[in-house]
Amino acid sequence: MREGSHGIESDVHVSADGVVIMFHDPDLSRTTDSTGLIRDRNWFGEKGMEHCRTTKEPRQSIPTFSETIALLMRPENRHVKFNVDVKVQNDPERLFKLMHEIIAAQEDWEKTLAPRILLGLWHSNFILPAKKHLPYLTLSHIGVSLEIAREYFWESCDVFSMVFGSLATIEGERFRKDVEKAGKHIMVWTVNTEQEMMEAARWRVAAILTDKPQVWLDMRSRLSENEAVSSQYPRTFLWTSPFYYRPASLIIGYMARKRLEKAAGPLQKVSISAPPLNPTEPPVIIVATA
Repeated sequence: MREGSHGIESDVHVSADGVVIMFHDPDLSRTTDSTGLIRDRNWFGEKGMEHCRTTKEPRQSIPTFSETIALLMRPENRHVKFNVDVKVQNDPERLFKLMHEIIAAQEDWEKTLAPRILLGLWHSNFILPAKKHLPYLTLSHIGVSLEIAREYFWESCDVFSMVFGSLATIEGERFRKDVEKAGKHIMVWTVNTEQEMMEAARWRVAAILTDKPQVWLDMRSRLSENEAVSSQYPRTFLWTSPFYYRPASLIIGYMARKRLEKAAGPLQKVSISAPPLNPTEPPVIIVATA
């Protein structure tokens, strides 16, 4: 946010004692000085996760969802959007109930907070619990497979947060056109190179998720001054990686479906139409991944 991002993004998990924390992995081992599954560990107590620190410098504690919401409610941050990445290892009923309690505890939350939160879902089994406990939040589908997005999330979501490679294919171009025609929006992740940033800008996506917000902000500023800047970034890079081609995209999508269904059960169709987004909403936000 200090660098000027319009939004932040982070993943959520729930501790054994019911604390929602902002953390990518379901396990603490890879990036902290502790071990174990988050869902099996308490947050509070002598051996609680509140004492964990990251192994990477500067060593930091794990932020909670409550702390993040408090940060967003500061006067200087009232413009910042929050993209919540809901990992499939969660119990959606428990997670969404806890999230609602925190959100609803904020002053004037329905006007000042809820419209800024985007709830990102990987698995269709999370749609109904989200509608039950967090009906006021906009839903998005986060994924790598255009087929899953179309079959299981098209009716329920107005935003699709897709990996860059899936949108770079011919089928990806068709998907982008269908999304625009339906009045929906696309977010693209994780875009860290200038070539991919420029390509995403050509696609007119609603949001670019990046670990390098300052790079995109500088590029966006130059684009606003002179659109010819885009000519400095030829599209030939799209021929250089198998990840920009349909076969690789299909394989990645197949593997992703296997992982999703192993973690949260079979994908199922849910017939719930999403309300239209506010057409006056600014079309571009920048989200820095956590």
